[in-house]
Amino acid sequence: MEKPPSLTLPARGRERSRRCEGEGKVRRPRGGGNKKRANLPASGMERLKSCGEAIFYREKMKPTIVKKLEEKRRAARMGGGQKKIDAQHEKGKLTARERIEVLLDPDSFEEYGMFVEHRNYNFGMQNHIVPGDGVVTGHGTINGRLVFIYSQDFTVLGGSMSEANAKKICQIMDMAMKLGAPVVGINDSGGARIQEGVDSLGGYGEIFQRNVNASGVIPQISLIMGPCAGGAVYSPALTDFTFMVKGTSYMYVTGPDVVKTVTHEEVTHSELGGARVHTQKTGVADLAFDSDIDALLQARRLLNFLPSNNRGVPPQRDTADPSDRIELSLNTLIPENPNKPYDMKELVRAVVDEGDFYEIQPDYADNIIVGFGRMNGNSVGFVANNPMHLAGCLDINASRKAARFIRFCDAFGIPLITFVDVPGFLPGVAQEHNGIIKHGAKLLYAYAEATVPKITVITRKAYGGAYIVMNSKHLRGDLNYAWANAEIAVMGAKGAAEILFRDKQGKEFDDAVEDYSEKFTTPFVAASRGFIDDVIRPQNTRWRLCRALMILKNKEVDRPWKKHDNLPL
Repeated sequence: MEKPPSLTLPARGRERSRRCEGEGKVRRPRGGGNKKRANLPASGMERLKSCGEAIFYREKMKPTIVKKLEEKRRAARMGGGQKKIDAQHEKGKLTARERIEVLLDPDSFEEYGMFVEHRNYNFGMQNHIVPGDGVVTGHGTINGRLVFIYSQDFTVLGGSMSEANAKKICQIMDMAMKLGAPVVGINDSGGARIQEGVDSLGGYGEIFQRNVNASGVIPQISLIMGPCAGGAVYSPALTDFTFMVKGTSYMYVTGPDVVKTVTHEEVTHSELGGARVHTQKTGVADLAFDSDIDALLQARRLLNFLPSNNRGVPPQRDTADPSDRIELSLNTLIPENPNKPYDMKELVRAVVDEGDFYEIQPDYADNIIVGFGRMNGNSVGFVANNPMHLAGCLDINASRKAARFIRFCDAFGIPLITFVDVPGFLPGVAQEHNGIIKHGAKLLYAYAEATVPKITVITRKAYGGAYIVMNSKHLRGDLNYAWANAEIAVMGAKGAAEILFRDKQGKEFDDAVEDYSEKFTTPFVAASRGFIDDVIRPQNTRWRLCRALMILKNKEVDRPWKKHDNLPL
């Protein structure tokens, strides 16, 4: 009988291959019935190989290889060492791996690139080689849904960006695009690794390009949990949502030292680019939290409202809140005095499932409200004027804030509900000189281009151009409702009368105001023109909205082909 050929196995970490007649041979039974296999040595790992007969080969790794593997893993998990980990904790910050543990479902994280190391030997960098090279990347799940993640490790060379860890980040972003899963980036970095020069800058450029490619395809969330300076700030700025941590995180293009050198201004890190600055003044960040844990848990909550990609649907949740619930409190929400404010957030919480409303940018441009809620278990985006601030007028910041939110919802197929109580655009020299025309056009443009279901409810005032901009029927609003006390006109009755009837005084003037109001401002006038689909009672708002969303869920809109639009930036 001819001897079967030997199998060639890698010499490293394995025993030499044995021929069929050697140790561990098991002959295949020639007939029926069960025959016991020859006893194999207990040590080593058994692997079934085929070489004409069924043969078990033992595979045994050398102890030195196992030891080296464990040492590498231990070094990667320790990052910059225990002293730097302790320093991170003393600042009130979690480590890169601790943050991942909080964000993802337990035991769901699978790491990529744990053994990646930089290849730079300039300036003594050969003495600072750590497996992983300052960023932890991989995938896991959040409430059972796939999510890709990277977390910069400040304990390793200040989390600085190198060519090697940029490639790691790009790898998980590419995989997220292939698989249609969100990306969460945890930023805690001193910026580009200056020892690598242009290679590190090139790494940023590769990440930016992927941010742009992924925009509108998969949700991208940035968590700023430490410094984020220089070119590093542009990646969070390109993502969909940005969270910061009060007291420990900051973002700026040029730091305090550069500012002092160039402009002779003395400013702290927090004053220049802290969480309060970016959530209240600039609008760069959406939300700020007291600790790393709060920010991570809120990121988990946000993802529950979002689909995994632009072709998916948001997760649906069972709710005990009836879709036909009557909300009697809404009948008394609007004050009798038309100039008296009320809190529009009360209306939003009254109509959403179980009062669960996730507001975005609550501290920025608070004359308009945006955020996510659920109606009958389905995710919905809300936009609402807030009469508590600036009487609900639209200004530059409010227009930008709402326009970006609307475009996100439209990109990911999330229906939009708009509550309107707007007396107009905010007047003033500063607004005009800073471009309210172009910024207001952004909001108009966002509503006009959106193809998701769009429902509008006018609660009180809808005056002038602001009426048109706030998802009017003229901008392809699908269903437009008005409460019975709503006023829809070019301007308020009194203001109009002062122009039209300036020669009248006293009772004659009051009668003229009342006459103008009856003829032009009631919702029935707009309804008679078909600009309002129905005039509804406040208490019925929830069930009317739930029903409208149900009938609009299969909406489709054909648009002319274009490479892309030319949004008025």
